[in-house]
Amino acid sequence: HTVIYEKVKIGNMVQTGHSVLIRENTEIGDRSVVGTHSIIDGDVKIGKEVSIQSGSYIPPKSIVGNNVFLAPFVVITNDKYPASKRLLGVVIEDDAIIGANSVLISGVKIGRGAVVASGAIVTRDVPPNKVVLGAPARVVMSREEYERKKREYELKG
Repeated sequence: HTVIYEKVKIGNMVQTGHSVLIRENTEIGDRSVVGTHSIIDGDVKIGKEVSIQSGSYIPPKSIVGNNVFLAPFVVITNDKYPASKRLLGVVIEDDAIIGANSVLISGVKIGRGAVVASGAIVTRDVPPNKVVLGAPARVVMSREEYERKKREYELKG
């Protein structure tokens, strides 16, 4: 079952897995997917054609752009110094990819077309079209180089 609180706006053709929780004052754009056991914890704006894979957590005050991919078990925080009374979400701009088991710390901005590698801990803003990895995350290549390597990898299979 998916639990949807009041004052939620859901676009056309949105799909959810089981045990999804969508809290109040959330907007989800057309053709987006929210995977099993994911939590969208209220006051969140999610764009169109977003894929949120299983077990991901998006806290209040976060904004996710269009055509964003969140791999399984992405954790986004909104509290830089838990348990603080000051909540600050994360902004993920259009066309970004966030790898599995990565953590985005409160207040960071993931630039348009950026890629966050699996397991990364993002403590600072990620520039547009850059790939980051590690803990703390650091820039290791451009999105262009990432796409080239991805194509080469896919041709081998």
